[in-house]
Amino acid sequence: MGGSTDYATSGSVERRLRRATIYPGWIALSGTTLLFALGASIPLRYQFLPLAASVLLFGLPHGALDHLTLTRARGRQATVRSLAAIGGLYALVGGLYAIGWFFAPVAAFAGFILLTWLHWGQGELHALLAIAGVEHLETARQRVSTALARGSLPMLVPLVAFPDQYRLIATTLVGLFGAGDLGRLAVAFTPRGRVVVAAAVIALVAGTLAVGYLRADGRSGWAFDAGETALLIVFFATVPPILAVGLYFTLWHSLRHIGRLLALDPTARTALGGGGYGRAFGRFARDAAPLTAAAILMLGGLYALVPSTPAETVDLVGLYLVFIAVLTLPHVAVVFWLDREQGVWTALTPRLLERSRS
Repeated sequence: MGGSTDYATSGSVERRLRRATIYPGWIALSGTTLLFALGASIPLRYQFLPLAASVLLFGLPHGALDHLTLTRARGRQATVRSLAAIGGLYALVGGLYAIGWFFAPVAAFAGFILLTWLHWGQGELHALLAIAGVEHLETARQRVSTALARGSLPMLVPLVAFPDQYRLIATTLVGLFGAGDLGRLAVAFTPRGRVVVAAAVIALVAGTLAVGYLRADGRSGWAFDAGETALLIVFFATVPPILAVGLYFTLWHSLRHIGRLLALDPTARTALGGGGYGRAFGRFARDAAPLTAAAILMLGGLYALVPSTPAETVDLVGLYLVFIAVLTLPHVAVVFWLDREQGVWTALTPRLLERSRS
């Protein structure tokens, strides 16, 4: 490969990354879970706020450094060729997927769920290995099953626990493109369909954690994994999906990916090592600003193109989710490429926080 995989990291950077990118998600999800477990109720219009905030706060910007990510991972500077390659990937792959929404919205929605399942599991795996430093995920098979198990929680637990709201979002997304119903996907919302989904999630999560427990030399890493998994299950089973997904996307998934990017940037990494959280995140914000602004303009273009003009808040959020879906497909390709550079899916436990040496 272009760079070798030496990803050693200092303990101080690892600890500060954990504080900056792991703990905020724990606090937000645990606190919200507790509120709803105690009987709290939030009007639907306010449940959209985390997703709306994600346009500028972590969510949309977390993918706005894809054009710099791979060159930084290899310890190189971005070139016209590397920028053009990422731009072409987004234009081709994202463009084709966007067209798919206009001609086959139900299939595009199903693809969105599967794609997000994969990508969010991918992000969970990296955080477990690189930031949390768990040691029980020794094989590639364990890592794949862990990614699939973790990614299934935000995608499938809300379907089981809150089918009506989940269906509202699904019908809103496909309705923007003229689809009158969900077609064969509607079976997932029936009682029998939800039982099948629940059984599949339970089997996947339980099996993955059981194998990890049996193979773990120590219990601290496994307990971290199991504890986070339990938190996510309870959170998505307790908090309404629109609010839950917005909080998870913004303060859990996106923030952890941003931590990964900070570790690849030597300047941000040095700032983190000295406790300069503001300097590190400020550098990220500066680098992400141009493409975040461009993405917002493209979102406006999608608004003008959809067959059914969004009118209600739920329609606008649905449009935003479609746009996120379109951006996610090429983003997943970039992250998989980065995973390969850093050895995320290999059997040997990698050290993943530092850029490679060319």
